[in-house]
Amino acid sequence: MAALDGRSPVMSAAFAPLSDSGRADMVVRRIAEAVTIGLMADGEQLPSESDLACQLGVANGTVREALAILREQGLVQTRRGRNGGSFIRSPEEGLARIHQARLRDLGISELRDLGDEQLAVSGAAARFAAERAPSDLARSLDRLVTALRRAESPAERRKADARFHIEIAVAAQSVRLTRLEVRLQAELGPLLWLPGGDDPDASVFADQHHEILVAVAAGDAAEARRLAEEHTVAGARHLVRTHLRLTDDRCPTEGPAGTRPGA
Repeated sequence: MAALDGRSPVMSAAFAPLSDSGRADMVVRRIAEAVTIGLMADGEQLPSESDLACQLGVANGTVREALAILREQGLVQTRRGRNGGSFIRSPEEGLARIHQARLRDLGISELRDLGDEQLAVSGAAARFAAERAPSDLARSLDRLVTALRRAESPAERRKADARFHIEIAVAAQSVRLTRLEVRLQAELGPLLWLPGGDDPDASVFADQHHEILVAVAAGDAAEARRLAEEHTVAGARHLVRTHLRLTDDRCPTEGPAGTRPGA
């Protein structure tokens, strides 16, 4: 993880000071988000408790409580001694089971609400990025498009996809939009790229990312927003299809006489 000084804009957004109550569960959420969207890798060491507390604007005791929760969840391991500290544990298989169960249990109306929020955030971020982005943004976005094309695992696809959208939000120069995008990517990304499921076509998603990139680089705010919204709709439809497949797989389809249970 980057040091407190010289942090990337994306990392700064992920670990911005908490504006909420500063409770331990909010610290847990921030760290879990950073792991989910690939800002922190398996085995990577977290900053010290005092550094994390300073970075997030909370008390040391709050960070200590959050780390205890993360250890219980299996996302952090703490080692004692000279080379000790708290280290990220990100077992993809275990996380995949958690996210698969979550997608299966979500209702269609909840998925629709999440999609609506993503539509609003990503569309606005793309529009403002086209109006405000620095001239070198296209190069960094192009690297992320290439990373998505070349990704060989659901985890790699999830991370490249999330990072692209967060970079767009950072380029929009809106702290609130960026925080919303980080949360949404952490919430929806693992569901979209579930391993062993019907992955979205990464090449199609990469093509859509490239189209958004071109519109942003050209300063075409209306087109950037339209393309970002279309891309969000495609992802939302995929989530609904996967949800329906999972719920169908969970329930027996036929009774003893070839009828559905309860028929």
